[in-house]
Amino acid sequence: MKNFTVLSVFIGITFLTGIHSCRESEYTLPSEFNVISDNGGGTGTTTWKADEKYLLNGIVYVNEGQTLTIEPGAVIRAKTGQEENASALVIARGAKIIAEGTRESPIIFTVEGDDLKGSVPAEANGLWGGIIVLGDAPVNTASGEQMMEGIPFEDARGMYGGNNESDNSGVLRYVSIRHGGTQLSKGNEINGLTLGGVGNQTTLEYVEVISNRDDGFEFFGGTVNGRYLLAAFCGDDAFDFDLGYTGNCQFIVGLQAGSTGDLLVELSDNEGYPATRPHITNGTFVGRGMDENGQAARFDNSSSGIISNSLFLHQKQGIFIEYSGDQLDSYQQFIDGNIQILNNAFYMTGNNSKLNILGVYSLNIEDVTEQDENVTQHFEEGNNVLENPLIDYNPQEISQMNLTPENLAPGNLYLTTIPWFRNVDYKGALGQANWLKTWSFLDLEGLLIE
Repeated sequence: MKNFTVLSVFIGITFLTGIHSCRESEYTLPSEFNVISDNGGGTGTTTWKADEKYLLNGIVYVNEGQTLTIEPGAVIRAKTGQEENASALVIARGAKIIAEGTRESPIIFTVEGDDLKGSVPAEANGLWGGIIVLGDAPVNTASGEQMMEGIPFEDARGMYGGNNESDNSGVLRYVSIRHGGTQLSKGNEINGLTLGGVGNQTTLEYVEVISNRDDGFEFFGGTVNGRYLLAAFCGDDAFDFDLGYTGNCQFIVGLQAGSTGDLLVELSDNEGYPATRPHITNGTFVGRGMDENGQAARFDNSSSGIISNSLFLHQKQGIFIEYSGDQLDSYQQFIDGNIQILNNAFYMTGNNSKLNILGVYSLNIEDVTEQDENVTQHFEEGNNVLENPLIDYNPQEISQMNLTPENLAPGNLYLTTIPWFRNVDYKGALGQANWLKTWSFLDLEGLLIE
């Protein structure tokens, strides 16, 4: 028996009323529409089918012990609204989502009124919430648990974290999450895909976040590994790693456009254990342009990690490491060999100078000359290069692009011995086979060319 409220309603709208960023459309939502509202019992163990229409109304949970399966080709829409009226899908700790789309039939999450034919502009954001997946893998808070930001504190379904590195929260494969980032509570805008304490038996492959008002992907602790991820046109960071995340990411793309967006990669911590230490390889990160302030990536607090075989383009500043004078800060992590920037290619980044691409920043110490020089030297020591990979993308507007570099392998490659990674003969996220073709919003909207 289903534990959620299903209503068949007639919704006749030709555009999203009150949302200035959406243009008028002749589209009318189907008359038979399953409106999903949470009554405390969650969705139950159920399947959302490709040939039915679904509308999230408010925050909808998959409760502990329940499994939500979504068929390939299903389109899940969400009502607009802020704070108490926000809509989002939350997979609680101990629950599972099996959203296994295919290249030909991806699963799409979008806003109410989106006809998937241009009724919602590519850059429209903040129109609904997003997806939150919560697991039982470690987070580095004092209690080993954390309440997900934005979820009402009195609702225990918002807790995540534990001791199970092999936590399995399900499958997200060929999933497109579009136009999210509304506020769940005042000052707390939701990420496109939030992963809290999610473990390494969870499958995260071929997932994109398009035009989210906050971050594209945020990892709060956990050990989940991710391949073939795209964060495009988001209002804050493309990828954010925090609270002791220690997983691996390969073949990931971060794109910014116009004057929106902050960091392409943010790594931060609270000086707990385990420390945030991802391994990121084969990334393609394109910023807002050298005329816009901003850093490509930043290691804050005591975070660390490896970034290798990646491409960084069109960002005014490069990769910076925080120095606070504390023996636990990220600079000390660098000195200890826990931060490595290896075999990456940079172009139109850091004033296009090798001396400006890697550096140190401090919030409380004025003179960091010595520390900055140490980090700057790592550019050469880490076999990084300043070279144009020949990618066709204009960060000042959302227009047609070719993200496959003509110069596929600028410089030497870093070869890892970690079995999970796939050693390939090129830098960046896209080689000769473009994994975004057919299923991605970029391709379906005619933005992706070769």
